[in-house]
Amino acid sequence: MSNIRLIQGSEACCEGAIAAGVRFFAGYPITPATEIEEKMSAMLPKIGGKFLQMEDEIASMGAACGASLTGMKALTATSGPGFSLKQEMIGYATMTEIPLTIIDVQRMGPSTGNIFAGQGDVMQARWGSNGDRGVIALSPSSVRECYELTIQAVNWAEQYRTPVVLLLDEIVAHMREQVELPEAGAAKTVNRKHPTVDPKDFIPYKADEDGVPPMADFGTGYFPHSTGLVHDEKGMPSNDAKVADALIRRLNTKIDRAEDNLTLYKTYYMEDAEYMFVSFGCSSRACLRAVREARQQGIKAGLLTLITIWPFPHKILEQLAKQCKKVVVVEMNYGQVIKEVERYLPKEKLGSMTQVNGELFHPAALIEALTGKKGE
Repeated sequence: MSNIRLIQGSEACCEGAIAAGVRFFAGYPITPATEIEEKMSAMLPKIGGKFLQMEDEIASMGAACGASLTGMKALTATSGPGFSLKQEMIGYATMTEIPLTIIDVQRMGPSTGNIFAGQGDVMQARWGSNGDRGVIALSPSSVRECYELTIQAVNWAEQYRTPVVLLLDEIVAHMREQVELPEAGAAKTVNRKHPTVDPKDFIPYKADEDGVPPMADFGTGYFPHSTGLVHDEKGMPSNDAKVADALIRRLNTKIDRAEDNLTLYKTYYMEDAEYMFVSFGCSSRACLRAVREARQQGIKAGLLTLITIWPFPHKILEQLAKQCKKVVVVEMNYGQVIKEVERYLPKEKLGSMTQVNGELFHPAALIEALTGKKGE
């Protein structure tokens, strides 16, 4: 039976992780992500899972990689400073195609910053690790979405053999909402492809048509070689330029070609909208309130809430912007998403609303940014 509960976004992430089949968590405490670690430490042992508190963020990321290599669905959680420390191992997981999920509960930065809310890790999720790589990052704006998108993140990590980032924020992580959780076993889950050939015929990084190679878990009789160096299909280091080109392009194109499948978003009041907010996470909640208040004033406002942040959902953005006089990007950072939007829309149609003081936007200020008229 389903059950109705009043829970935090962080708790919903844990429930979603368990529903998706996560049975390993490694982490290190950091505000405002510590609740995820606390909850997983209580939940996993009860179902035969493993929980490790490591000595730091780097070690916890390495432990998650190791667990995934043995066949476990693995999760780690952190905030901005810890996310920075994890970047080298995220790059390693990308190069070796290790499926795992990273929850980043964003707070203000740079450096230690403080524990106020922020959304400043958008570009870190995309470019934090060195080199070119395909990236999947999702952003929930409700407690229910924390549950659903954690499941989706785990599934896509397994399907595409890549780290997937859940870009949470402090407000949504600590917010409580009533959520009806499905009964145990009801969630649709995806498991990584395993090799079907004899171990002696197995080529560890020979991709299928979707660009994703089957994955042989350590300890199952196969002998894959995992290295962060450029490697050939057998997993052995290579200095061949053609091998390097083929590998790096495949790591990107396996995500690029799946863009339509990976694009998640929600629209509100866009049927006749002349003005549009573009936002994500906690900021989109303030935008929705502003849209409703603008409608009461006779202003035809609408909202595009980005759920998928990477790969950037430019197709729906371009489609909806055609009908609008003005598009305002709203984000709790100095302007990271607006720079991406500018790649696809003319600057004369764009507005930007940023906030870096840790406080959520006021609807009246958003209406003024959208129309130039003060909200009532």
